[in-house]
Amino acid sequence: MGLAAKEAAIARFVEEHPRAADAGRGHPALRGCEDVRWSEYPECPAAIPVLLHALLDPGAAPEARRVLTNSVLNSVREMNAAMPAVLPFLLRLAGDPHVPAREDLLRLVVAAAGFSKPVDAGNEGMVQWFGSDEDHPERAQCRAVFAEHARVVAVLAEQLDGPHYRLELRQAAGLL
Repeated sequence: MGLAAKEAAIARFVEEHPRAADAGRGHPALRGCEDVRWSEYPECPAAIPVLLHALLDPGAAPEARRVLTNSVLNSVREMNAAMPAVLPFLLRLAGDPHVPAREDLLRLVVAAAGFSKPVDAGNEGMVQWFGSDEDHPERAQCRAVFAEHARVVAVLAEQLDGPHYRLELRQAAGLL
């Protein structure tokens, strides 16, 4: 999905949920999200804070999560370069039991952990499919964010169904 399509999806979301962006105002997990220069990341819409705040609106949260996911994942095989910047907010929100779309956010955090795995430079097929780690520094940047928030990640991992998801999250944070 290109930048224009992502921006159009956010515009539709705002049109359908005009008050949702106000739901998360003042929430400590989102402190600083409006200070990030989101549009400086390739293929990243500037309105990411709208979606982050809307994750705290019970009625709009599922749709906000869907639009956010499409905004920070460029395809089924690649996350956006902005993922390391959005990840701390997602981790803090997923750690708050009062966040309406918390289960969906946990799945997005696990997906980010999967996308953060290093690609074996010696495996030509993997490099062709996913690109090299050299071309995708966001992978290592996300692992650094997971490691920085290792205490939260450890708690979140325990709340996941399935050992594979717990393992994925712990590996991304360097907890194994």
